[in-house]
Amino acid sequence: MGTVLMPNGYKCAAVLTFDFDAQSLWLGSLGVSSPTYLSRGEYGAVVGAPRILDLLDKYNIKSTWFVPGHTADTYPDVVKEVHRRGHEIGHHGYCHESPVKFTREEEDGILTKGAEALERVTGEKPRGYRSPAWDLSPNSVDLFVEHGFVYDSSQMANDFTPYRLRNGDQVSMEEGIKFGEEVNVIEIPVTWGLDDFPQFEFLLFPIYLMGLSNPSKVKESWLGDFDYCYDHITGGVWVLTMHPQCIGRGHRMIMLEEIIEYINSKPGVWWTTMIEVANAWKPD
Repeated sequence: MGTVLMPNGYKCAAVLTFDFDAQSLWLGSLGVSSPTYLSRGEYGAVVGAPRILDLLDKYNIKSTWFVPGHTADTYPDVVKEVHRRGHEIGHHGYCHESPVKFTREEEDGILTKGAEALERVTGEKPRGYRSPAWDLSPNSVDLFVEHGFVYDSSQMANDFTPYRLRNGDQVSMEEGIKFGEEVNVIEIPVTWGLDDFPQFEFLLFPIYLMGLSNPSKVKESWLGDFDYCYDHITGGVWVLTMHPQCIGRGHRMIMLEEIIEYINSKPGVWWTTMIEVANAWKPD
């Protein structure tokens, strides 16, 4: 499975990640382009992102922002500011497209286009990837290797312990799964339970989603996972996934600050970025 070697004095890692989708979420994954839907993405760029950056500065926390190329092309100054303040920029597709519906050549082209957009803005190639909607195609892992990604953050085969990705699993309903070979790409796992979008957002179309949860309930759940990681997992990594257009609302920002203060009350927590976690991972 592998182990994340913590710096001296630390017992677990806490990573705040932000999927900076802006309008690409609505255009790409959800297929809607009416002004009100798009305005929700705009809110994330012009209101949510600056609020988040200021909060992170207040507590001297560096985070990872997964940015679609479309967002970098639409809001280059905001993405530049995220990068200027020392936060990692990861790859998140071009227009928040799920890789599953594309051919290998099309998926390869999207990876290239998204990476080029990020490099134009930041001057750096992204070293990590997170799939829009956390789904991968049969070609994705092989393409990660070709594109030189150090890590992915789209799968859920563990909760607090990163592991190597596999390539070439043979899946059948007629016999047991035959697992493929591990590759030199680290998976830093995620879970919908530590994602703000299903907890807080409201949609009638094109899908129905009744989030709008009470922040105190969400905080209890998220910190419950953190406490388990802190108390039970040696070298554990607690990853929280948020979206500026979602977490950036006032009462949710209050909740996020309370979460940060709670974690800061625990000795030995390493606030870090995804690439630092991947670099600290060592095989057993």
